[in-house]
Amino acid sequence: MGLQELLRVSPVADEIARRFQEAGFRLALVGGSVRDAMLGRLGNDLDFTTDARPKQVLKLVKGWADAVWDVGIAFGTVGARKNVTLPDGTEGSFLIEITTYRSEAYDRSSRKPEVTYGDTIEQDLVRRDFTVNAMAVDLPGRGFVDPHHGLDDLEARLLRTPATPEESFSDDPLRMMRAARFAAQLDFDPAPEVVAAMTAMADRITIVSAERVQAELNKLLLAAHPVKGLRLLVDTGLAGHVLPELPALRLTEDEHHRHKDVYEHSLTVLEQAIDLEQDGPDLSLRLAALLHDIGKPRTRRFESDGRVSFHHHEMVGAKMTRKRMRDLKYSKELVDDVSRLVELHLRFHGYGGGEWTDSAVRRYVTDAGPLLERLHKLTRSDCTTRNRKKAATLARTYDGLEERIARLKEQEELDAIRPALDGNQIMELLGVKPGPLVGKAYKHLLELRLEHGPMEHEAAVAALKEWWAEQGA
Repeated sequence: MGLQELLRVSPVADEIARRFQEAGFRLALVGGSVRDAMLGRLGNDLDFTTDARPKQVLKLVKGWADAVWDVGIAFGTVGARKNVTLPDGTEGSFLIEITTYRSEAYDRSSRKPEVTYGDTIEQDLVRRDFTVNAMAVDLPGRGFVDPHHGLDDLEARLLRTPATPEESFSDDPLRMMRAARFAAQLDFDPAPEVVAAMTAMADRITIVSAERVQAELNKLLLAAHPVKGLRLLVDTGLAGHVLPELPALRLTEDEHHRHKDVYEHSLTVLEQAIDLEQDGPDLSLRLAALLHDIGKPRTRRFESDGRVSFHHHEMVGAKMTRKRMRDLKYSKELVDDVSRLVELHLRFHGYGGGEWTDSAVRRYVTDAGPLLERLHKLTRSDCTTRNRKKAATLARTYDGLEERIARLKEQEELDAIRPALDGNQIMELLGVKPGPLVGKAYKHLLELRLEHGPMEHEAAVAALKEWWAEQGA
């Protein structure tokens, strides 16, 4: 399998390797590229390592690559893009990263790695995060370099470190999160000594920048088995530093599902949301599914009848989601989307037996806006009861709501509900200039639209004049 993958990328790999060889340097395919080649999943992103220094690498790739960038040159990495004709005759575009042999370590008080260059590939491989990423294929001869038995660990689906875990995680504490990410991506298990070191050194993750933590968390969440990675983060204590709201859910008993705590419920909701994805992994949906109940610990109340309540936990959870995502440096758009989904995730339960008015359905659609399809998936995923009858009833009820939304969409423009009159028309009819009054008039007409559905132009004009008269104008 690995040889077939290497042959597929040989038009690029061998060509660039010969350039380095002719210049007196060594080049090898390395790390994740070798791992993925062995797993039969190598894409068109290729990682190389070399004894050439970054400026020499730049000189060698310029004039050969179709594009070159040096944004990572301070860390010894040069990037390039190369378009080639593949063995099967098709055209392919490859993204290449070439990194000088190196070692890097963190100062106890620093968030940035200190990079020093090495002279041998063995020095480079020992500083890699895990043995399955510490294999190389020397090019162009294709000699296999595996001093830490990464191939054996690959077959055993095991995550070990080339050096001791303590040395590896001290060099770069983010590697502890990578262990969880690879568990999620590859369905591998960390070795016991790796788990022990992660647990003992979990607080070291706090020196890593929020941006780097977020990037690893995203990769974990978008992986094939995110729950496996999340459990590892929680069990080792890492989540307590990067996403403390998640382990906090273990303290809370869910009033609807007494057989499991809210932590287990949230992981199940995440898995069920993933099952509903149709166009590939959806980060907004997955974050919302994971975080939808994080407001429960703060809103837990023990009622006199023995029940446990979590009143308004969706509103509290939305605020907590917004704060946590901002701390992790997520984009404003993603923060807004995920926190809005958390805020709305309980709205459906007011639907009861389907007695909502058309006005209530319109408001549901309007409040969800472009997030409606994600809200559908999140709401359906939020049912984890073992009571099959109850689950079936909830599913049928939501089916009914979606059918009502579809019928209303056929009759009205639900996706873009707006009044019959726009701001310019309002100003012309009332004889006013732009200002707060125009906004109030628009909001009044929008409320009428939500309550009663589409209005004819004449009816909207009459309603506006009636409202205007009530203002004492």
